[in-house]
Amino acid sequence: MGGLTVSTPRLKRKNYTWLYFLLPSIAIMLLFFIYPILLTFFYSFTNLALTGEAAKELKFVGFDNYARMFQDPTVRVSIWNTLIFLIGSAVIGQQVLGFLIALLMKHKSKVFRRVIGTVVLAGWVTPEIVCALCLYSFFGDEGTLNAILSFFGISAVTWLYTVPMLTIILANIWHGTAFSMLVFQAALDDVPNEIEEAAVVDGASRLQILFRITIPYIKETITTNMMLVTLQTLGVFGLIYAMTGGGPGTSTTTLPIFMYNQAFVNYQLGYGTAISLLLLLIGIVLSLFYIRSLKE
Repeated sequence: MGGLTVSTPRLKRKNYTWLYFLLPSIAIMLLFFIYPILLTFFYSFTNLALTGEAAKELKFVGFDNYARMFQDPTVRVSIWNTLIFLIGSAVIGQQVLGFLIALLMKHKSKVFRRVIGTVVLAGWVTPEIVCALCLYSFFGDEGTLNAILSFFGISAVTWLYTVPMLTIILANIWHGTAFSMLVFQAALDDVPNEIEEAAVVDGASRLQILFRITIPYIKETITTNMMLVTLQTLGVFGLIYAMTGGGPGTSTTTLPIFMYNQAFVNYQLGYGTAISLLLLLIGIVLSLFYIRSLKE
């Protein structure tokens, strides 16, 4: 008994070596993401401007910019235009059209899929400003669309002035549908053929297979794609600005366009940053909604 010794286990020290490898990523995130958001949040409570008396001395104005924003009728018009543009081009346009193209390409030959995929991808890989100029030429008074109409004896239409919102919605659909097509194409290829074949044997129609098997099977992909397309569409600026400039009047003035006009045309940076935070808040709310849908 006298020679018996009892050893106590050593407490293992936690290894934080992995943290050193994450430091560059953390530094980049803090510098280029967190810091600009905090700086924008601070400037939204100031009278920051590029010209005039406000440019001489930066002052804290509290919630004056936000009070002005919610009293400005143009803000309400911009929010409404943003929602119309979002629903028309992202929810109805890119999402539905991308799914239909991917569905039609399923079980087709490789040559067919490559040709159609290349044609659809042409719009996506085209830079936004180039896409805007192409669609401006298409919908212009003497553009391609009116040339086609005149060939059939139909009088020309001033599309960019008569239906400006429709033109930018169609332009954004053409520009971004390929992304949804690629996402849905990968998801549809993962749907087991055995399930669909068993449903056919049981007498299910194509629509029943689509709505009761295919769509429920890829519902998580649909929600994820919807979130990505929504966030991308909320920030669309160059396409709208190059085609209509937010006009005629305020008919196509979305929140990014209105924010740009206030910050860099009217030189009221404090007011412009407050509008940008409103846009950020809308994106956060929609993202939380989609994330909750994924969990359910």
